[in-house]
Amino acid sequence: MIPLILGLVLFLGMHSVRIFADDWRTRQRTKLGDGKWKGLYSVVSAIGFVLIVWGYSLARAEPIAIWAPPVWTRHVAALLTLLSFVLLAAAYVPRNAIKAKVQHPMVAGVKVWAFAHLLANGTLADILLFGAFLAWAVLAFKSMRQRDRAAGKTYPAGQAVPTLITVVVGGVAWAAFAFWLHAWWIGVAPFGG
Repeated sequence: MIPLILGLVLFLGMHSVRIFADDWRTRQRTKLGDGKWKGLYSVVSAIGFVLIVWGYSLARAEPIAIWAPPVWTRHVAALLTLLSFVLLAAAYVPRNAIKAKVQHPMVAGVKVWAFAHLLANGTLADILLFGAFLAWAVLAFKSMRQRDRAAGKTYPAGQAVPTLITVVVGGVAWAAFAFWLHAWWIGVAPFGG
């Protein structure tokens, strides 16, 4: 469990600097320069990510059950992860109405993804992993919205065709992940296949 926790601290800690220490972050970027700051950010995040993957796989080998989720939670999780993939696509497809409405769809997608996995999984490692990502995403989303308001930032209205493309891309990516890639990469087939 130690590698998982350490990985979460490094990965989410680095991703939380702007939330909790924006002035410090600005000073470091000025002191180091953009390239070195981004390099440091990337290295620490990558180390954290590797530790998360390794720590989670170790914890899954000897799971500590906290609760047994009912079967229906898997169905809800499937629908919620579909929504999270559409939100993720909305972060990249220009001029879509979802981004115009949500403003920070990638972080919103992380919130939905983490919540879905908390519903459908009940081990200590699951609670640590998905709970940490959910807490981070809630704080990050709030922080981003506050920065937008303070800066008077507005988002242009979305258009129908890019919104349709967003939904299709998100849906196709979700289907590929849910039916094939999740089992291959994670070792769990969400639909039992």
